[in-house]
Amino acid sequence: MGMESADDRFDRQVRFAPLGEVGQTRISRAQLTLVGCGALGGVLAQTLVRAGVGTLIVVDRDVVEPTNLPRQVLFDEAHAREGVPKVEAALETLERIGGPTRIVPHARHFDATNIRELLAQSDLVLDGTDNLETRYLINDFCVSEDLPWIYAGVVGGAGLVLGIRPGKGACLRCLFPDPPAPGTLPTCDSAGVILPAVGAVASMAAGIAMRWLAAPETQEDPPATLLELDAWNGTVRAIQTPRDPDCPACGRRDFPFLERSDSREPVLLCGRNAVQLRPTTRVPDLNALAENLPGGARALVRTAALVRFDLDELRLTIFRDGRALIEGTQDPKRARALFDRVLSS
Repeated sequence: MGMESADDRFDRQVRFAPLGEVGQTRISRAQLTLVGCGALGGVLAQTLVRAGVGTLIVVDRDVVEPTNLPRQVLFDEAHAREGVPKVEAALETLERIGGPTRIVPHARHFDATNIRELLAQSDLVLDGTDNLETRYLINDFCVSEDLPWIYAGVVGGAGLVLGIRPGKGACLRCLFPDPPAPGTLPTCDSAGVILPAVGAVASMAAGIAMRWLAAPETQEDPPATLLELDAWNGTVRAIQTPRDPDCPACGRRDFPFLERSDSREPVLLCGRNAVQLRPTTRVPDLNALAENLPGGARALVRTAALVRFDLDELRLTIFRDGRALIEGTQDPKRARALFDRVLSS
C-alpha cells in the first residue's frame, strides 16, 4: 500500500452512507469462504479483496487452461500455458491488488468429507462453483449449521442470484427440492457463457455479501428474492421466494448430501473433455512419479503442486493431494485404468 493509509484506501467506500465506518470495520473482520474461483469466483474474489474483507478462503480443484481466459478475470496466458492450479494463480493476482485481506488457498476437491473443515469458521459462504451437486452440498451444510450463503449461477448470457439466510428465508431446496436429472438443463458446456453475464451476477452476489457483512440487520429483511439477470437482453427480474415449510432441508431437516462420503467417484468436468479421479490407494510422491513415468513419458510441467505429462494420447495432471485430471477423454474406465497404471509404475 506504500504511503497510503487504510483510511485513505477505503475512503470512497466508507463515504457510502449505508456502509460507513462501522460497516467497513465489520467487513475487515469477516472471514468468507469462496467455493470455486473460475468465472464467477474470480469476479467475487477480486471484488471482495478490493472491498477489504478480513480473510478470504478460496477452494478450487482445477488448473488454468486457455479456454478460461475469455471469462475468468484472475488468470492470464502464462497461467494457462503452465497449467497453474487456479487457487495459486488467484493468490498471485489477488496479492498484487494489495490491501489487508488474508487469502488462504486450498487446491482441493470439495466434498462431504472436508466441507466442515473448509467452511466451519466462515461468517459467509460464496458460491463460485459450476455444478449443482456441490451447491446442494453447500446448502445442506449451511442450513444445518445456520450459516448464510449466496447462491450464484450463470449459463449463456444470463444467471441467477439468491441470498440464503437459514431460518429467515427460502433455501436452495425450497426452490429446487432435488437436483434435476443430468442433461435436462443447459450447462456451460452445451450453452457456453459470456463474461458480461458473469460480471453482472457476481457483482450482484458481492453486493449482497457486503451488505450482509456491513449491516447484519439486513439479513432479517423479508422475503428472499431470486434475481434473474440477463446481460445479453439487458433485463433484470426479481422473483419473490417464500420459505417452503415442507422443504426437505430447512423444513424437514433432511441433509442427504452431507452423507455422500464417497469422494472416489470419477467427476466429469463442465465444459471439458476431461475426467477427475481420486487415488484409490495411496497419495503419490510427485518427485518419484516424475522420475518414473511409464511408457517413456516425460514431464511437461513439474512443480511442487503438480506433475503434467502425455501418455497414450491423453494428458495427465497429477496433484500433490493425489487427484488426477485426465484430459482427452470422458470415459471414466479408460481414465481410471491409465491412472492406476501410472500409480503402479
